[in-house]
Parts: sequence; structure tokens; C-alpha cells
Amino acid sequence: MNFFNIISQLAEADSDVLGRLDSRRAVFSSLTTAGKRVSQAAVPALLASFFSKAYAGTTAGDPKDVFNYALTLEQLEADFYNKMLATANAAIFATASTAAQNAIRQIAKHENAHVTLLTAVVNGIGGTAVIGKTFKAAEFAKLTSFAAQLEVAQLLEDTGVRAYKGRAGDLLGLADVTIGGKVYNPLETALQIHSVEARHAAHIRYMRGQTPWISGDGDKDGADNYKGATPESNVIQSGVNITTQLGTTYTAKDAQASFDEILTPSEVLALVTPLIGA
Repeated sequence: MNFFNIISQLAEADSDVLGRLDSRRAVFSSLTTAGKRVSQAAVPALLASFFSKAYAGTTAGDPKDVFNYALTLEQLEADFYNKMLATANAAIFATASTAAQNAIRQIAKHENAHVTLLTAVVNGIGGTAVIGKTFKAAEFAKLTSFAAQLEVAQLLEDTGVRAYKGRAGDLLGLADVTIGGKVYNPLETALQIHSVEARHAAHIRYMRGQTPWISGDGDKDGADNYKGATPESNVIQSGVNITTQLGTTYTAKDAQASFDEILTPSEVLALVTPLIGA
């Protein structure tokens, strides 16, 4: 199998793939030459794992369903940040540093832009875009400090990243669509948003003094968001035990920090549905 050809094809649909396979996987950059030689037999399975985790699933699905699923999450996130910025919450927002305030304003702009784009995509491909998916006011009212709001933001963003990863495979092989004279590739559109959501997640974690990746010992890393059917504590990728079978000793924490796992639609909806409402 020509792995360089696979990477080339992925890069055509997702221009950020090479950066994602390199930058965050710092643990593998420390593989010694000896370790690389010892682990050569595991390389095909390990590469397969990279791609299966980044593009989970193998069967094209209904893009209207997938994009409405994504739109539901984006509306929830957008409304959450809009509430952070609302006049009614100005006193809490004013307690944050200037840099933190600017970051939240920028993330809010991104989320609202995602809502606009996904709404146009769903309607443009013959679907009916979902509307009115807001963060419950009563739940938001419980967040009486900027720090508490950031905790929820972290959980929302990390959930969103894993949710996109869980549905990306449903868009494989779908043809381009033309909306308002502009051509969109369903998979490319989803992955472009996914990469931005991942940057949000990393930045929010950084703002909270956490590692940008899920390390297993962060203050929220034991939350339900990280306990899917394949939890973030997983150390086995495509049958390869990262801690014992790569010729170099890696800890469970190393393995956890090096791979994101997916959340299924049912898992995501179980997490976010209680937060959606007036």
C-alpha cells in the first residue's frame, strides 16, 4: 500500500492533515532510531490507526443528517459564547483579562460563522436546517464566575472535536455541492470546521492552565465527555499497545495525549441534550 499516496489524497480534502499528524503527536517525535527499527512491524497498523482515528467510519452517510448534527452543536456553542458576551453578564466578563476577553470574542465570531455556513449548507443540499438550539438559561445562570464559564467551554469544545471526528467518515466519497455559486466538498467543509474547533479546545484548555491536549490528569479529564465507548484513556490503537509494542517505553499518559478518540452521535446527544433549551 502506498501510504504517501494516501496522505496526498487526504491532504486534498483536508489541507490541515499534515500539521495534525505532526504537531500534536510530539510523543512520537522522540522515537529513537533503535526504537523505530524495532517497531517497524507495527508501522502499518499504527498508520492505519492515525487515519481511522482522524476519519472515523468508512461509509458515506446522508450529509443533511450529518450537517444538521454539526449545526446543533455549533448553535449550542455559539449561544453559550453569546451569553458570555451578553450585557446581562458584563460584570462577570469584565473580571477576565483583556487577552481572555479578546479570545472569547474571537471564538464567538467563529462559532457564529460556523452556524451561518452550516445553515446555508443544509438548506442548499435540500435539507431543513435545525434552528433555536440554545444553551439553557437556567444552566448558564449557575456559572457565576468567568472561571466556571471556561470550565463548561472546555467541555463543550472537547465534545465538539470528538463529535466531528465521529461523523467525518459519513462524508467520505460524497460529491461536491454548489450553493450560491460556490462549490463545497462535504468532507472538506466539515474538516475545516473541525480543525478550528480543535484550536478552540486547545486554547480554552490553555486559558485554564491545562495541557492543550487531553493528558488524563487535568481537572476535567475524568468528565463524561472523555468516557465514550472508546475512552480517552485508551492505549491500544488498531491492535497496537502504545505502551508496550513500539520498541520504546511510553506511559499510558503518553498514549492518551497522542490520540483523540471519537464520540458517537448517541453519546454526544446524551451529553448535550440536557443543556439545550430556552
